[in-house]
Amino acid sequence: MCEHTIQPGHILTGTLFSEPMRVETIRAHGSGVWEVGVVGVQSERFRKVTLTSQDIEALAIQDPLPTYAGDARLLRLGLQAYMLGIAHEFDPYFGLSISRVDPLPHQLEAIYDYLLKLARVRFLLADDAGAGKTIMAGLLIRELKLRGLVERLLVVCPANLAFQWQRELKEKFDETFLVLKGSEIRDQFGVNQWLEHKQVITSLDLAKRDEILPGLRQVHWDLAIVDEAHRMSWTPPARKTARYALGELVRDTTDHLLLLTATPHKGDPTNFSLFLQLLDRDAYADVRSLRVAIDRGQAPFYLRRTKEAMVYFPERQPNGAWVARKIFTQRIPHTVEFQIDGAEFALYQDVTRFVKRQSARAAAQSDDPRARAVGFLMALYQRRLASSTYAVRRSLQNRANRLAEGLQRAQTLARQAPPVLPDPDELEEMEEGERDRLEQLLEAITLAGNAEQVHEEIAELRHLAQQAHEVEEASTEAKLARLKDLLHTEGFFDDPEQRLLLFTEFKDTLDYLVDRLTAWGFRVGTIHGGMKPGSRDDPGTRLFTEQQFRDGAIQVLVATEAAGEGINLQCCHILFNYDIPWNPNRLEQRMGRIHRYGQQRDCLIFNFVATKASIMASATPFCFSASVQCKSI
Repeated sequence: MCEHTIQPGHILTGTLFSEPMRVETIRAHGSGVWEVGVVGVQSERFRKVTLTSQDIEALAIQDPLPTYAGDARLLRLGLQAYMLGIAHEFDPYFGLSISRVDPLPHQLEAIYDYLLKLARVRFLLADDAGAGKTIMAGLLIRELKLRGLVERLLVVCPANLAFQWQRELKEKFDETFLVLKGSEIRDQFGVNQWLEHKQVITSLDLAKRDEILPGLRQVHWDLAIVDEAHRMSWTPPARKTARYALGELVRDTTDHLLLLTATPHKGDPTNFSLFLQLLDRDAYADVRSLRVAIDRGQAPFYLRRTKEAMVYFPERQPNGAWVARKIFTQRIPHTVEFQIDGAEFALYQDVTRFVKRQSARAAAQSDDPRARAVGFLMALYQRRLASSTYAVRRSLQNRANRLAEGLQRAQTLARQAPPVLPDPDELEEMEEGERDRLEQLLEAITLAGNAEQVHEEIAELRHLAQQAHEVEEASTEAKLARLKDLLHTEGFFDDPEQRLLLFTEFKDTLDYLVDRLTAWGFRVGTIHGGMKPGSRDDPGTRLFTEQQFRDGAIQVLVATEAAGEGINLQCCHILFNYDIPWNPNRLEQRMGRIHRYGQQRDCLIFNFVATKASIMASATPFCFSASVQCKSI
């Protein structure tokens, strides 16, 4: 009886089972008893049960014949889901077709001809600034996800770029990332936030901290992306930087690793070899073999394309020819020379003598860390002197005031000072706020260690500060006068809609220029390291200022290095480098703010250079030549 009542394929439901069961086998076990093999429709688990005639009568039996009464929409969704899961096997550009991006040939080449062909992605993508490396990273994430290869993702970037990464990945690829901040990590006792979230963005300088590294070390990532990766570079014999140590940790705790930077090489092969060891510790340890591989164009770990080589997809012309237009406009540099004379040159000479004297005194006590701190501090003063009279006056006044206030606070601060001073390269890569804090600590060290010379130094500092103030009051600063002349020449006074991006190294110089530009009648905005990222509707934040500049509410945007990375300002085509950074890579990053994809006009770059002051004038040609060398590598 049962064999005719229950057949393989029937679905049994009732109180005997926790879920609908599909009949697979039936075997009689005497009169009125059967052994039935069933599989759970939901759990897909097989088991054997013994059923009597009474048990069978209590069950509801569904006929295995198709009824065609199902929901066709669900069937269609199921088929589409399955099709999407295997789509990459038939369409190699499938990830692109479901993303909101405007693809360019060099971006497709990087992802589909290089990265996705690697069994294990360990790659340095070093295209010029503005070429769309964030888009390429997003495409890689999308394609690896479609293939089921990645689930846990980490993006490490400078703090001021974290929100931009989060926004672009969400808007263009529908990927939701959490920006993990220090407060969120500290506020959770006994919880490793790195393990709690699968898609995380964090800042480089947060992740490198000693108290953060143990939690990060517990996590294994499927894919890690490091933006502005050149900040992790390190050159012996200087001590290994905390950023480089973070790079080693990320390398050892991730399957796939992508480093992004527009300035990978500093002209030092050893430095470059160590940098590449963040991809693979063993494969890239030999400097000579790296050089040969790059020269031959056979470096499977490295891809760099300059803007000059990037083109759109070919288009058919009226004459039948196919032509690929260049993506990027020209970049036209100009040197803006100015010559300091009279009282200004006398100030330059007096401050230089003071710096040299203090540095020589420090060099004579080279074994004393405080003496080395003095030399380091004097180097910072030189850079401020090259920036503006106002900036150096502020530094001289601050030091004189701290000396006059006494040494007690300085001795307290000195205990917090780092035992080893950063090398010049590490100083260049410091965030603006971090560099200011370092300067304060160095001030503290030197105050605590030279109490017997305090009164003599105070008198000299105040004399120099007064001398600088007189130069400002006389309105004879040659650099500022040259700036005003150039604004006239380029038509900024005549055309209030023409926009200008102006870079300086120091917040003091930024404040000084804002006062002058405002007095000249310009609508002025600022971006500096003390600003929060914020939003486009939050006044006083970086994103609000960017949007105001794009909308034309701001005509002149004055910025420090905080705006040198990750900001898109194609609405402007003129850039003034009021200060020339000593690191040529900084120049490249600055110019990339306006000379990038979407720029419709040739970019004009004006670099201010002193022709008489020996320190400033001699440093500038070196920066320019080094920039050219790095560009060619």
